[in-house]
Amino acid sequence: MGLRSFLEQQFIDVIHWTEPDTGLLVYRFPMANMEIQSGAQLTVRESQMAAFVNEGRIADVFGPGLYTLTTRTLPLLTDLKNWDKEFHSPFKSDVFFFSTRQQINQKWGTATPITIREKEFGAVRVRAYGIYSYHVTDPRVFFTKISGTQELYRVEDLEGQLRNTIVAKMTEVIAPVDVAFLDMAANQGELARRVSDQIRPAFAELGLGLDSFVVENLSLPDELQKFLDQRISMNMVGDLGRYTQFSAAQSIPIAAANPGGGGAGEGVGLGAGIAMGQTLMNAMKNGPAAAPLASAETKFCLECGKAIPRPAKFCPECGKPQPTA
Repeated sequence: MGLRSFLEQQFIDVIHWTEPDTGLLVYRFPMANMEIQSGAQLTVRESQMAAFVNEGRIADVFGPGLYTLTTRTLPLLTDLKNWDKEFHSPFKSDVFFFSTRQQINQKWGTATPITIREKEFGAVRVRAYGIYSYHVTDPRVFFTKISGTQELYRVEDLEGQLRNTIVAKMTEVIAPVDVAFLDMAANQGELARRVSDQIRPAFAELGLGLDSFVVENLSLPDELQKFLDQRISMNMVGDLGRYTQFSAAQSIPIAAANPGGGGAGEGVGLGAGIAMGQTLMNAMKNGPAAAPLASAETKFCLECGKAIPRPAKFCPECGKPQPTA
């Protein structure tokens, strides 16, 4: 390789970037031992922006398009370098490309529960998670506050900062609100809107734009969730009396299916099921307080369903014979 060829390779006349993979926010164009030729071509593709940095200071920023680099297209850089007229010699600057496309399906969640004041349960601890998307809107701010002079800056480098910002803003929104948890969980769309209104200014301070924010789930601790499930079940049943009747009805097939050893025992099991059914009918007519309860010393009459002493061979109420175990 001759000296002329070596020198020609030290000047850059084409500057562009094609993203090799997803997840890159900033890419520094390789400039080691090279300078940009006056009149070089800068290509900025859609979903990109480019910035020239001189001696650590960000100067000109370019949106999508094709640019020929001169003092006309680099006014701020020209001013920083004190170029008073059209320059024709190569110049040294760092060129950074910024990806401005949406970074979608970014996940957020509460690493530890958020303590809130709940309308019905008092102070409770709530967990939440969801997804969001964003993009770089202001390369100057993002370069100054976030990426700096790193050669590559990736989405994962920013993930922790954004997630903590989201959780902090969500805490500010829901912690002081005196709203029932069920109402809050049933209106996750409205909750997401209120939280995103708080997040957008915080993202803008970093040079980012929030494109979407979704609350996928809002949940209570397991112990409180079980208690809430029981309350929901009781509300569905209606009242304790109806719940007792429902429980008795569920136990009939179990009692009838218990043979107890065959022969007379089978009759006892069937008789107990019939008697419990009659007792249930009486309970439905007269309320749960009227329903007698069997014990180790009593059994149910097969005819009238009354509780009678277990050794009795005849019902003292209706006189009908009773099986003995």
